[in-house]
Amino acid sequence: MADADDVRRLALALPHVVEIDSEGFDFRVADKGFVWSYPERRPGRPRVIRTDIAVLYVGDEAEKQALLLGEPELFFTTPAYDGLPLVMVRLAEVSVARLHELVTDAWRMRAPDALRADLDDHADPSSPTPA
Repeated sequence: MADADDVRRLALALPHVVEIDSEGFDFRVADKGFVWSYPERRPGRPRVIRTDIAVLYVGDEAEKQALLLGEPELFFTTPAYDGLPLVMVRLAEVSVARLHELVTDAWRMRAPDALRADLDDHADPSSPTPA
């Protein structure tokens, strides 16, 4: 199963990625976030950065709902993310190969067209191939 170190390794293997200084992890391409640590908020308490949960950009509401309904053991959301194309993934429940697919897809959706062509040129041979 995956962890925060896997998120970091997979995200940084993609071209033009910048890691933003944070309590957990926060990765951007062209100043757009595509995967970061879940900032859990509880009423009356300070937020807690959860590095065991990743927030992923998924593109649109249809994709979000497909993930939430299709794999509820892996993905969830909160009311704070209503109407946003974001899902949370439980890292302990996802394989590294699946996480690779999710992080790469999130990068593709956030990267400008001019940068997407660099993905094939920047492929990381040590990254797992989805089964």
